[in-house]
Amino acid sequence: MHYNYNSINIDPAKEAERIINELRNIVAKKLHKRGAVVGVSGGIDSSVVLALCAKAFGPEKVLALMMPDKDSSPDSLDLAKKLVEKFHVPYLVEDITEAVKGFGAYKRRDEAVKKVFPEYTESYKMKIVLPKDDEAKGKINVFYVTIISPDGEEKTARLPLVEYLQIVAASNFKQRSRTNFLYYHAEVRNYAVIGTGNKNEHEQGFFVKYGDGGADIKPIAHLFKTQVYQLAEYLGVPEEIQKRTPTTDTYSAEQTQEEFFFRLPYSILDRIWFGWEKGFSSKDIADALNLTEAQVDVAIKDIRQKIQTTEYLRMEPISLG
Repeated sequence: MHYNYNSINIDPAKEAERIINELRNIVAKKLHKRGAVVGVSGGIDSSVVLALCAKAFGPEKVLALMMPDKDSSPDSLDLAKKLVEKFHVPYLVEDITEAVKGFGAYKRRDEAVKKVFPEYTESYKMKIVLPKDDEAKGKINVFYVTIISPDGEEKTARLPLVEYLQIVAASNFKQRSRTNFLYYHAEVRNYAVIGTGNKNEHEQGFFVKYGDGGADIKPIAHLFKTQVYQLAEYLGVPEEIQKRTPTTDTYSAEQTQEEFFFRLPYSILDRIWFGWEKGFSSKDIADALNLTEAQVDVAIKDIRQKIQTTEYLRMEPISLG
């Protein structure tokens, strides 16, 4: 097999049919459930999962749950509503702001930000970002915090480890709150909770344990983001969603998944990763993608390190019995 730019491509019709059949079989025969609940965010992954579930169970046996909070982009809810309208799936909106506030999440997060920027208040917006490649020097544990004042002034500073951990831990209340809402609505209907994480997120640990990593079935966890887009086009996911830049939708300032975690565009990251998994040399991958071998090696090192350091997130609870 010769490695080229299109080696990662799948047959979307065949893959969609396979996933749909698996969903039907697992939900009915293994889980003994009547339907599916999917958390939808207006993003590509949850949109594809909702479309697959609508085809697997029929729209009337799927519930789309939209769970914004005060930091969420209005675009997320608008696009999610366009999605459910396209696939005729009933939906509910559960604003999680009060639940998250009850955990003290915003207060704990802002406390950490103020240690870096004392002038920071609730009127500001904030986000965590990775440094540019030339600043990172191969390190993945270097983070910066950016704040944006009400008048648009932007400041960025290195984020100490203690404050970084506190911001992330506080923000993770959001994902864990959403999972609680998903299971509530699933249990009152005897439905299964269907996860929306892709391979990039699942394998590299870009999820919250017992938060968005919690589900009864993970139908696209084996697919690269690039392949999810191929399914989206085949399934007819609204074009606005297909063209939307993937975001975390976690912090108050707009933030892409690339600048927070993955560094590289999916179109490049996925193809490097796919080639590495299939045993191709860095030279083969570099030639196919018009990159240098050094660039490919740095990306592979980053992927490998993230997989290794986040293994605990994918582990089942350890029993000592």
